[in-house]
Amino acid sequence: MKVIVLYASRYGSTKEIAEFIAETFRRQGVAADARSVGAAPRLDDYDAVVIGSAVYMGHWMGDAVEFVRQNRAALADRPVWLFSSGPLQLGQEVTSTEDPGLEPKEIGEFREAIHPRDHRVFFGALDPAKLGFSHRLIRKLPAGRDLLPEGDFRNWDDIEAWTGGILRALAVPAES
Repeated sequence: MKVIVLYASRYGSTKEIAEFIAETFRRQGVAADARSVGAAPRLDDYDAVVIGSAVYMGHWMGDAVEFVRQNRAALADRPVWLFSSGPLQLGQEVTSTEDPGLEPKEIGEFREAIHPRDHRVFFGALDPAKLGFSHRLIRKLPAGRDLLPEGDFRNWDDIEAWTGGILRALAVPAES
């Protein structure tokens, strides 16, 4: 069994999630690689695929969307799981990462095209020192720090549990 965990990450948080997922696979004896969608190898070399993207303004990053669209046939022929990373906190309108309102706009299209086994939203992380110019400007606005709070909001236990579900679906025995 060989799995590829692909990601699109602007500031590194999504990349770290993908690397954690790949390492969790490896601890269970599954050959797994984590790579950027821009440096993705041939999918024919893998039995299963996990793809994650940072989410901005309700959308996956463009290179991740383009990767899925360009590799639609290969992805539809193997088990695929999707994850999104982005919300930093929940608000009055959204009280759970399972809220359909957090689902990026492209996920419906992907469900029809490649039939992923699951899509999960994970909290992200924000380090102001890594922000690009436009995001630094947003944080200077009066409400910007509330919109983009500093901190690491990722729930590693939740990510590990989700990865365990993938391992079970692939019929990989649990580590004893």
